[in-house]
Amino acid sequence: MTPLDHASQILDSMLGYLGFAVKIDQDDGPDGPTLMIHSEDDGQMLVGKRGATLEDIQYLVNRVLQRHIPNPPRIRVDIDHYRSMREDQMVDDARELGERVRATGKPEILPPMNSYYRRIIHNVFVDDPEVQSVSLDAQARFKRIQLKRRR
Repeated sequence: MTPLDHASQILDSMLGYLGFAVKIDQDDGPDGPTLMIHSEDDGQMLVGKRGATLEDIQYLVNRVLQRHIPNPPRIRVDIDHYRSMREDQMVDDARELGERVRATGKPEILPPMNSYYRRIIHNVFVDDPEVQSVSLDAQARFKRIQLKRRR
């Protein structure tokens, strides 16, 4: 049994005990091993406020998997393509703020985000000749990114 199969069973059991009837698809695509939950009406409840419940579900699946398999790959859990849509929206918002920085020259600060989302935003501006991204709040778990002009 592959780690992805095992993670799928863990997720199915967890959600089953909680009373959710869902369909789980496996994908070993470019974003790494992913479990996609398809739900007809429980999707928003499983996503939670700003994806908090989804993050917790993913964390639990990975923790349980680590107990059963040594050095497993990190499994990504998504619900009805929520993460993909959220990432696209975050990139669009960051590009819009980047244009504002380019036009006004004033720095802009994005909302706090985890390391995965910060990496996505930093990659948007890595080759930009005029705007750079810098992580702030060195000690915080959810850091903010500041967009400012390159010197």
